[in-house]
Amino acid sequence: MVGHVDHGKTTLTKALTGEWTDRHSEEIKRGISIKLGYADAAFYKCKTCPDPEGYSNLPTCKKCGGEAELLRTVSFVDSPGHETLMATMLCGAAIMNGAVLLIAANETCPQPQTKEHLMALNIVGIKKIIIVQNKIDIVDEVKGTANYNQIKQFTKGTVAEDAPIIPVSAHHDANLDVLIKTIQERIPTPEFDRTKPLFMYIARSFDVNKPGTVPTDLRGGVLGGSILQGEVGIGDEIEIAPGDKKGKEWVNIHTKVMSLISGGEELQKLHPGGLIGIGTELDPHQTKADTMLGKIVGKPGNLPPIWESFTMDLNLLERVVGMAEELKVDPIKTNESLVLNIGTATTVAVVKSVRERFCEVSLKRPVCFDMKQRIGVSRRVKGRWRLIGFGVLKN
Repeated sequence: MVGHVDHGKTTLTKALTGEWTDRHSEEIKRGISIKLGYADAAFYKCKTCPDPEGYSNLPTCKKCGGEAELLRTVSFVDSPGHETLMATMLCGAAIMNGAVLLIAANETCPQPQTKEHLMALNIVGIKKIIIVQNKIDIVDEVKGTANYNQIKQFTKGTVAEDAPIIPVSAHHDANLDVLIKTIQERIPTPEFDRTKPLFMYIARSFDVNKPGTVPTDLRGGVLGGSILQGEVGIGDEIEIAPGDKKGKEWVNIHTKVMSLISGGEELQKLHPGGLIGIGTELDPHQTKADTMLGKIVGKPGNLPPIWESFTMDLNLLERVVGMAEELKVDPIKTNESLVLNIGTATTVAVVKSVRERFCEVSLKRPVCFDMKQRIGVSRRVKGRWRLIGFGVLKN
């Protein structure tokens, strides 16, 4: 999976120009809002044309009109760029294998949201990055070169320092073949372990039933996300954690898989790679409006622990991310409220104690995650939640 990219005017082109279209099943599309967007794009290579002209996202070569070979289908996650949507952006980064970082050639680099995107990639450990210098058609050579140098300076010393910078004009389809070739080379399909127990992040959840649907025609709630390991098939029993609160305890949810959708097609079984939708027996009310966002799906009895409080090794940044002005990050204080991003989950935490780099927190809502995951940490600065660092669960 890659962060950000149609068919015809290309999924790639629409992502670059902002004309994003969700391409799940028709049923799932009716339930999607404008939160975390995702789409699928097929990559092809002409059998006769040389590199890079032979690369496109169409089965017919744009240059010679000949037949093109399907290389693979890639799922793209569109992470909103505004600094107030940091939680959604980190949610997107948590299920990516690589990233396409878009930077406009007609703007000064870095913009506050560009800093946030790059920091999110660093926090979740994504190192396979491609930088797209977009809108080169509306700047002259001098301004384009100056912007390129700003990008190089901005990424120096970061995870994107060695990332290729590709000048692109999405409106004119300029260099999109080079971009596709670079994605193929720099962000290959990773090796997934299907033998391990099922582990899936929930990035979306919704009710696909139209208003006025009669009870006998109602379909169960749908879970959208990405499988990181294992497999899932129709008829499988699955467990969702954290589940619902029963009294003072949180009880995991158990349900049955009724349908599986990937790339707009209904399938019998799904494995890691790409974004999927799982139709369940759940009451649609339980999944509407992303109610399940941040939870984990697995086979019963194989999910990570549920945490209501924990101690983390805190790594604070020197400066607050996402602001035009340079503000120093002050130390964490006892009783301070923080926002934590863990996988696709976002929760509010209250600091119980701080000892050197270790910070003990109590969560307003529990989160299910394993000890290897990094934790994005944000605090309220001048009325908005801003990224200030990341944490790692203390052993």
